Amino acid sequence: MSIKKELDLAGKVAVVTGGSRGLGLAMAQALGEMGARPVIIARKQDELDEARAQLAERDITAVSYRCDLGQREQIAPLVDRILQEHGRVDILVNNAAATWAAPAEDHPIEAWDKLVALNLTGTFLLTQRIGKRSMIPNGYGRIVNIASIGGLMGQDPNIVRSIAYCTTKGGIVNFTRALAAEWAQFGITVNAICPGFIPTKMSRGRLDAVGETLLARTPSRKLGEETDLNGLAVLLGSAASRHITGQVIAVDGGATVV
Repeated sequence: MSIKKELDLAGKVAVVTGGSRGLGLAMAQALGEMGARPVIIARKQDELDEARAQLAERDITAVSYRCDLGQREQIAPLVDRILQEHGRVDILVNNAAATWAAPAEDHPIEAWDKLVALNLTGTFLLTQRIGKRSMIPNGYGRIVNIASIGGLMGQDPNIVRSIAYCTTKGGIVNFTRALAAEWAQFGITVNAICPGFIPTKMSRGRLDAVGETLLARTPSRKLGEETDLNGLAVLLGSAASRHITGQVIAVDGGATVV
């Protein structure tokens, strides 16, 4: 089979959480450009409507569902509705996440609970239900978890103090490995992408303050862009990645290699 055909996602149903803006919207667009049917999930209906309109301008027809994945009781009905309306899920991009900056000694427990509920528990429950109801019975699935370089190492406290975020993203890294080991037998691959510092709505304020310091520590001397995950998301969502599973790939301009 040609590599062009292996990367072709025509007819694939691709669920992207946090898909209404930023990295999630960029990946939804990339998957759509390769032929997939994007199903985007986010909390705010107005942002979902705007995202669908942006995708439509590029001749990509997306379907959206409003859901707060930090509220576990909303997840099962969401998956049931997606499967009822689309029949299956071929690709799942677990991108939705929240962050919180605070010194560890003063980090509010409410913020810790919020991040664990969304970044870890919500990701697990959504993946579990999609896997059990669709991917395992169909003998096929591509799961792409968006972690962070903050899940690979400690962060310089002069740059950011976000222990709950780093802890949950570290959890996603090993969730990826553990699930890959369990579900490989079903024809399902599970991989993680770990972005470095990329200006988005969630990170832009902090990057304005420390951007020059980060640039000096990054071999490429560049911050990332919202589209930098697109090619990897397409590869890991495609048939071409059939023998790649349990892998954790940093997209950070070399920041984690020095």
